[in-house]
Amino acid sequence: MPVHKLAIYDMDRTITIRGTYTPFLLHVAARMAPWRLILAPIVLLAMLAYVTKLIRRKTLKELNQRLMIGGRVSRARLAPHIESYADGVMAKNTRAGALARIAQDKAEGYTLVLATASYRLYVDAIAKRLGFDAVIATDHLGQDLDYVRAKIAGENCYDAAKLRMIADWMAGEGITREAAHIRAYSDHVSDAPMLEFADEPYAANPHKPLAILAQVRGWKRVDWV
Repeated sequence: MPVHKLAIYDMDRTITIRGTYTPFLLHVAARMAPWRLILAPIVLLAMLAYVTKLIRRKTLKELNQRLMIGGRVSRARLAPHIESYADGVMAKNTRAGALARIAQDKAEGYTLVLATASYRLYVDAIAKRLGFDAVIATDHLGQDLDYVRAKIAGENCYDAAKLRMIADWMAGEGITREAAHIRAYSDHVSDAPMLEFADEPYAANPHKPLAILAQVRGWKRVDWV
């Protein structure tokens, strides 16, 4: 029988109501360097370039960070703004149903894992407030440095890359797939690889493509407010 019980959650629009990445950049820019907000139209152009497949998602994130925060920023300067942002997410951008399910999984003895494409830079603070045991997220180069570069280390934690990062985390924890029972929750079809990997996949507040896929696959649907 499995000896490890894992509950793996996506974050943006699964636990949260809205996305957290762009609001984080704007939150920090407004507090550290308000003049950067005049660059917001360029951020929109970069997003258009991504949608039209002119640039990769990873490049988009690096470019937007450079525009809104800077290419090299002190972690000490960022710290209070990360904490205030996490407080705001908890106060105004979480689904009550998701919080209840997280509490239920924890009460049932599941290890809570937050797996998200968002930056570990601020996800750690949100995960701590949510009571998660582990975070799998997009990292910056030089996690041990006292400054943050606008450069992603390794893969953006998205789609199939997220599943690879989950598998790597499990290996690092000494957890084999055969020895684990996994629940997984996501709102987005890009997490289909993670949901396929799980014993109990949940389409949580799914957008239309995931809702259709969940129906075809027979995955449970949950709608949290």
